[in-house]
Amino acid sequence: MSSEYFAPQGGHPGQNEILTTRAVFTDAYAVIPKGTMRDIVTSRLPFWNNTRAWILARPLSGFAETFSQYIMEVGPGGGSDRPETDPGAETVLFVLEGKCNLTLADTMYPLRPGGYAYLPPGADWTLRNGAGAPLRFHWIRKIYEALDGLEMPDMVITNEQAVTPTPMPDTEGKWTTTRFVDPGDMRHDMHVNIVTFAPGAVIPFAETHVMEHGIYVLEGKAVYRLNQDWVEVEAGDYLWLRAFCPQACYAGGPGKFRYLLYKDVNRHMSLRHR
Repeated sequence: MSSEYFAPQGGHPGQNEILTTRAVFTDAYAVIPKGTMRDIVTSRLPFWNNTRAWILARPLSGFAETFSQYIMEVGPGGGSDRPETDPGAETVLFVLEGKCNLTLADTMYPLRPGGYAYLPPGADWTLRNGAGAPLRFHWIRKIYEALDGLEMPDMVITNEQAVTPTPMPDTEGKWTTTRFVDPGDMRHDMHVNIVTFAPGAVIPFAETHVMEHGIYVLEGKAVYRLNQDWVEVEAGDYLWLRAFCPQACYAGGPGKFRYLLYKDVNRHMSLRHR
């Protein structure tokens, strides 16, 4: 399956452009449109060189609390030999654009667009852009919830092109999910999948569930129902949903509507305040 993934390029709007955008932050959800991902809102991170980040989500009390999500932009020759500073954090990387070399325990893994890596907490990894063009990738981080009797998850390094999508039941293949890890593997406490809708396909009911979501639109456009609102979204937009926010969508066409989806899974609900 051939795919192109939208990646932000930065820059600034001209002085003659109006201020109004589709950006919204509510008690139940946030929409961060691609037009807000400009140079002025980037962050720099310790021990990363020639690198900047659009930080799309971070734990917020009273909102979504389980994860953070960045789009990283690494210039030629840039990267980090000490990318993660929290030993309890697990990582998912997903490459949108460019090429990089991920080194894990002295073994190098080249990643290209569609490249996916799951790295358990405590993994000894580095990342370098050895190409002559910018590298852009998602970095999703979560504090791993270890349980007595469950081993730590293994690392997973693959590419979307190597994974067969799973059709959702009763959708005639119009709604599929690309799962990079086995959903029955209880060692994992988060999943990062790719969801694909054919033009005109729908989520036919308002999903209302405990899982938090980070949704980055890779391709296409749709109308999303979020809580009580209908919101138009397109490639490059990011949606951030707290637990129990009702959600559904219509894929708008003319091409496929596809997004990268984070959700927390496979753990009891904490009965203690975080």
